[in-house]
Order: sequence, then C-alpha cells, then structure tokens
Amino acid sequence: MTDQTIRVMLADDHDLVRQGLKTALRAHPEFNVVAEARDGEEAVREAKKSTPDLVVMDVRMPKLTGIEACREIRAALPTTYVLILTSYGDERAVMAAIIAGASGFILKEVNTADLIGAMRTVAAGGKMLDAASSAAVIDQIRRGNVVSEEDRLAQALSEREQKILDLIADGFTNREIGDQLYLSERTVKHHVSDILGKLGLTRRVEAAAFAIRRAANHPQD
Repeated sequence: MTDQTIRVMLADDHDLVRQGLKTALRAHPEFNVVAEARDGEEAVREAKKSTPDLVVMDVRMPKLTGIEACREIRAALPTTYVLILTSYGDERAVMAAIIAGASGFILKEVNTADLIGAMRTVAAGGKMLDAASSAAVIDQIRRGNVVSEEDRLAQALSEREQKILDLIADGFTNREIGDQLYLSERTVKHHVSDILGKLGLTRRVEAAAFAIRRAANHPQD
C-alpha cells in the first residue's frame, strides 16, 4: 500500500454485487477500486495487471472458482491479500479458502461496517473470519482435518513425483531435475504434467507454492 490508500480488486460474477460494493466504498476514500472481474480467469488476469493490495472475491464464479483464482493470485502475487466474500459458508469452502491462501472469509450478509473492518484487517496483513466461518474452522480442528485436503492431494504422489515436486520448489528446471534423478528431460516433463494433474493445478509456479506451503506446515516431514 502507498500513501495509506488500499488498492482493491472486486471479483464477482454478479454486476449488482460489484456495483453495490463500489457504492459502499465511495464513503471510504482510503479504498481505491483499481480492477473488477466477472469470473475466476479474469480475476487472475486482472490481478496480475493491476497488482492490487486486496482482492475481494466470491467463491462461486465461472471458469475458475474463487478458491482456484485465490490460489493462482497468491502464488503469483504474494503481497496481494484475498478476502473471500460469499453467500456460501460451508466448512469445506472455508478450509479450502484458507489452504488456497485467503486471509479472510466472511458471508455477504455481513453489514457494511463489519465488511469495511474486515477489508482493513486483511489489507494490513491480518486474518479475518466471521463467527460462522470460525465455528467451521474450529469444528475441522477438533476433527483433525485442518490440512486434510492438501495432505490428501500430496498422498496421491509417488515417491519419485514427490522428489520432483521438491526440486521444482527449489527452482530446478526439467533438465536439471533429470540430471539429478538420471531421467530424460522428456520423462521429467511427463512427471511434471502428472503432478499438476494430481494436485489439481495448471502451472509450475503453483506446484512450487504448494510444495513450499506444505513444507512449512510439516517442518519435520
């Protein structure tokens, strides 16, 4: 952020929702709406162009979901924070958003004052969950499922694929990975494609971010 102005991107497939948010933000000049998006792919593209401080994004959008778009935005723009604002607050959506890198998750029924407060908190690098979302997270913790989705994805990888994923996170190219593991570059490329498919990712940088994030969550693995 510069000069205390919070640069915001709004991502929602409903024009009325985005217009309503812009109208609400006019009363708060600290926020400057620099971009909008009607679907997940556009959200990723516009975020990369405008590099906002904060993205306020719905979960259910065409082309890419808000969760998928959040993952891509956070991987490409680690200093851009994401606040999920949605009508759907089921526990799986909350946990998926957190795993994807969202800093906040609140329901659209929130009043304007609480929304503004959440936006300020997230833009400053804080975390924000409303009462319903917090309850869902607590329930997941009690059941031991805090990172279950991410761990289940990683468990689908073979030992060799896990090694290749670690080398991707370390910044090695396919050729360099092949040299280390005595594999052809073409074979490594095939493995990388399989890894992306198993993790539900589309880009190499997302795989690197996934590996780094999981290593941070499992420092003794």
